[in-house]
Amino acid sequence: MFEKGEYVVYGSKGVCQIEDISQIDIPSVDRDRLYYIMRPIQNGRGTVYLPIDSDKAVIRRVMSKEEARQLIDEIPLIEELAVPDEKRREISYKEAMKSCSVRSWVSIIKALYFRKMDRLAAGKKITALDERYMKAAEHELYGELSIALDVPREEVEAFIYEKVSSADHQAAG
Repeated sequence: MFEKGEYVVYGSKGVCQIEDISQIDIPSVDRDRLYYIMRPIQNGRGTVYLPIDSDKAVIRRVMSKEEARQLIDEIPLIEELAVPDEKRREISYKEAMKSCSVRSWVSIIKALYFRKMDRLAAGKKITALDERYMKAAEHELYGELSIALDVPREEVEAFIYEKVSSADHQAAG
């Protein structure tokens, strides 16, 4: 069970802060059931309700600062998402996103970055599908890393790039 004030990653809502744990008074909802009452961090608007005993939702604690630093160190070792064929591309992306796994998000970002570079080299643009999933994976990953590392969201990408580039430079030297 999570605690009031705790940050969690909740499915496609991203990082949320648990504002309360209580029963809710909403029509057609079991008033005897306890709910996490959460505020999404990225958009700050709205409220998300999740029964604390739900077994259908993917919810987990935000990674610790140490786990975030370790993840960044391991980014060069994480393999890009393998897509068996073009027809299954979106299914592969959806499955990876639904897993709510930071490693899956990194895997998607790496795969789509390399795919984008290949397409640009061939004189083509990135596809709308690839662009959508790249943004979604970056949104989830950077949102969680922002909270875990206490780095402003808009600085996370540069922070990762600096750490990965520094590690690559040290390995080469």
